[in-house]
Amino acid sequence: MSVDETEPNSQPTAESAPQPERRRHLSAPVTRRALALVAIGAVLAAIATVFVSGGFDRGDNLPTHTASVGPQPTGAVAGEAFGSATTGDCLTWSESDASDLEKVDCGKAHQFEVATDVDLSLYPGIEFGPGSKFPGVLRFSELRDEQCAPAVNAYLGGRFDPKGKFSVGLINPGEAGWAAGERTIRCGLQFSGVTGALLPIQGRVAEQDQSKVWDVGTCIGINQNVPSDPVGCGQPHAFEVVGVVDLASQFPGGMPSVEDQDKFLEKACTDAGNGYLGSPDTLRDKTLTLFWDNLDLDSWLVGSRKINCSIGKEVDNNGFATIVGSAKGDILINGQAPVPPPPAPEGRSVPTPLPGAAPLPPMGG
Repeated sequence: MSVDETEPNSQPTAESAPQPERRRHLSAPVTRRALALVAIGAVLAAIATVFVSGGFDRGDNLPTHTASVGPQPTGAVAGEAFGSATTGDCLTWSESDASDLEKVDCGKAHQFEVATDVDLSLYPGIEFGPGSKFPGVLRFSELRDEQCAPAVNAYLGGRFDPKGKFSVGLINPGEAGWAAGERTIRCGLQFSGVTGALLPIQGRVAEQDQSKVWDVGTCIGINQNVPSDPVGCGQPHAFEVVGVVDLASQFPGGMPSVEDQDKFLEKACTDAGNGYLGSPDTLRDKTLTLFWDNLDLDSWLVGSRKINCSIGKEVDNNGFATIVGSAKGDILINGQAPVPPPPAPEGRSVPTPLPGAAPLPPMGG
């Protein structure tokens, strides 16, 4: 069998323009630009996996099997776990072709949560009939959007966040299973990284916040100045997560504007960053910049409330610098140790008078 990995969800907003000589947050446009870089990485991943996402409304849904009815057995060619997997089952595998696919308790790490199974033999026409050719990746991508996306949304009670942590996936019976007459596909949820790799899921998706956040201390890798997937902080990375903020604590009602989010997050992320680094001077001394994400209406309406506060460094208004090491210790930025800016002078700073301006009064006078 084979697993069709969808490109990860990405926000069309976001990004960054840091000034290393002083500690500051990235403005909303800067933050939106940073998230746009992540979106670029998602597009690259989509190209790498030869998938092209489309809308969720193409074609009529085929009959699906619910948990009460159970899946239609598809034989042993694709394996017992695939042939019997149904709504709510969690699946994992280690082989690239998922030939060792098995069911596991959803409380354990897994790669796929089944929303439903779809019998393609009921598809109108002869496209999927006996002796038909095994579909290519583009056709399975279309089926994912036509059949699986609505099924996943129904499985989650209409609360799927299209820009959140999880994405819609599809598992097909593989060429051998197809040749043996297996025509059932499994639709479900997966956690896709920017590079297209599937990351582990812990617990049922329906029981957790879908906000696209990383745990504090996570470092996000870098590929050609674009953020990629999590790596150890000793590896080259684009930024490091210093906080997770729940917007529901400040905004229990309707969705706040981006401006209101930024007003709250400026202090919340600054406090999180200072607490993570141990000192308010560390960020400045290491010439890094604090920035954060924003939630949009699509995510807010389905219940996502959490965002990340992160630290990194922009390169020429076009992507991130490469950082090695956690900001809690010694780091290299593009291979060089950061040089702390000179300390601000003590006392009141005296601005240089403009030409023709009256002389400034003497200090203390």
